[in-house]
Amino acid sequence: MTQSLKELYDVQGYVVVPGLVPADQLERLEGASERIIARTRSGGWPHRRTVGRQFPPYGDGDLDSWGVQHVMHPDLGESAFARWYTSDALVSAVKEMLGCEEDELQMELFNMLINPISNSFALRWHRDDVRENASEEEEHEALSIWHHGTQWNTALRKDSCLYVVPGSHKAPRTSAQRAQSSTLDPPKDPLAMPGAIQVTLEPGETVFYNNNILHCATYDARTPRITLHACMGEVRGGPARARNILQHGLGWMKEPRFADTLDERGRRMLERIVRLQESVDGDVGYSLVN
Repeated sequence: MTQSLKELYDVQGYVVVPGLVPADQLERLEGASERIIARTRSGGWPHRRTVGRQFPPYGDGDLDSWGVQHVMHPDLGESAFARWYTSDALVSAVKEMLGCEEDELQMELFNMLINPISNSFALRWHRDDVRENASEEEEHEALSIWHHGTQWNTALRKDSCLYVVPGSHKAPRTSAQRAQSSTLDPPKDPLAMPGAIQVTLEPGETVFYNNNILHCATYDARTPRITLHACMGEVRGGPARARNILQHGLGWMKEPRFADTLDERGRRMLERIVRLQESVDGDVGYSLVN
């Protein structure tokens, strides 16, 4: 019997799905992406992932960038991103991964991963919301919590940057895995991590993955990268999703002019993330350290 996408996602911690970007939307997304990448590289968009900083806060200590933040922000004026984020194909896939209904979905992050232009580098092995120095008991406790969300990479250019350890979203690291993921140092060879595989996406393909799967990425300044990097959650996650999402700074989503750029589905999803923001008292902090 063929396993469903959700079954594969639950067992492996990731699944590759083709066909979530129709040809007409692919062309619009490529054009919008190229414009905001150029704006970011020229200094016209300050919300970026800065070379030398792997996790938020990203700062501005280096002129080179490996990502663009908040691509749905109204100041960018690129409606293609919000249209795709709320599209039937994408929303249906997310509902299947999460096993939820549409009226439970909440809008979260939508960023972009790009190649640096002067400094090739790698992100260290990590889980997005579990510290590298967590004990085996702490990892087991953290991984037992279902956060009711999924994140994904959608490639607009061929992308072989991501490495994952299938199944690691359910199990603490082995001693051999811990030896390669307990410091802030990036790997010299990602495939030296026990159990690691390289994920290659063709243009238009999407990989959904549990953000607490053990993963890393390489960034080659010589290879163009345009990969949409986003996540979506459901309201059952409640405060458990707050830190990992709100650490990226989403106050701008409360502005009426952002809601004005969205369709009805998008506005309903937006209302749910705004409620989450308003339920959090004070600074949520940061999941990981640089």
